[in-house]
Amino acid sequence: MALEIERRFLVSGQQWRSVVSWQRDFAQGYLPNSSQAMTSRVRLAGADEAWLTLKFPAGGIARQEFEYAIPAADASALLERCEAQLIKRRFGLDLPGGDWVLDVFAGENAPLVLAEVELERADQAVEIPDWCVREITGLGQFSNAALASHPWARWSEAERTPWLEHS
Repeated sequence: MALEIERRFLVSGQQWRSVVSWQRDFAQGYLPNSSQAMTSRVRLAGADEAWLTLKFPAGGIARQEFEYAIPAADASALLERCEAQLIKRRFGLDLPGGDWVLDVFAGENAPLVLAEVELERADQAVEIPDWCVREITGLGQFSNAALASHPWARWSEAERTPWLEHS
């Protein structure tokens, strides 16, 4: 089991493109759960890599994460059973202070762009790039699971406006 400690940010502009080190497309879905505390995700990268992930709150910005590689065919079958799904292109970023990735969402979550940095400790110092215009760590409506169930395109103007003013 890994402990996931991450901070997340709303991104504006294209300046982040100068620090991209890799990219990968993902389709992911969220399986129905009997517990609100657990998130069950299936993720398919391209046509050949897939994972099943279970996440549980661990206090503060940390979550326990159990992730297992599964056959891509199994992931495809599970995705067919997921009502809540999203697609995104993930970019690895060459930045100091932690493992940075940036997600450019497609479909109903376009044109949303979010960055996250995985940390070793919750109190770890990290330099935040200027294009990270607003921290959204801990805001449930911006979790991937929430965006799969209630995509950005379905947010009301009142829900979106405060975030657009800061981007």
